[in-house]
Amino acid sequence: MYAHWETVPTRWKDNDVYGHMNNAVHYSLMDTVINTWLIRTAGLDIHDGDVIGLCVESHCVYKAAISFPEAVRVGLRIGKLGRSSVRYELGLFREDGETVVAEGHFVHVFVDRENRRPAEIPAPLRAAMEKMVIDE
Repeated sequence: MYAHWETVPTRWKDNDVYGHMNNAVHYSLMDTVINTWLIRTAGLDIHDGDVIGLCVESHCVYKAAISFPEAVRVGLRIGKLGRSSVRYELGLFREDGETVVAEGHFVHVFVDRENRRPAEIPAPLRAAMEKMVIDE
C-alpha cells in the first residue's frame, strides 16, 4: 500500500541496448518522485530552507522489464520516520498499476544547510511525512 502516486513517462533515452529501461533510470525515477513530493506537497525549500535532505542509502530490487514508451506508476510511502532521518519506500509499476517493475527505498538524513550536521526534521515537513507513514 502506498500513500502517494505519480505517473512518470519514460523517455526514448531511458532504454538501454537490450531494449528495456536502464537500471540507473529506476533510481532516478525514485529520487524524482521523492523530491517532487517533498517540494510540492511537504513544503521543503531546497533553495533557502534551513535543512536539506542527504541520501545516505538507496536500494532497488528489479522485478520486471519496462521500456519506452510505457509510463511508470510510482507509489511512495514512508516506512520509518526518525528525528532527523526518513526511509522512503517505493514501488514502480507498469501503467496498469498491477505489474511490479521494481521495489526500492531511499534514506534521507536531514542536515543543517550550513554545517551539514544532522538536524531535526522541521515541524511542517514532519507533519506531512507523518501522513505518509504506512506500516506493512
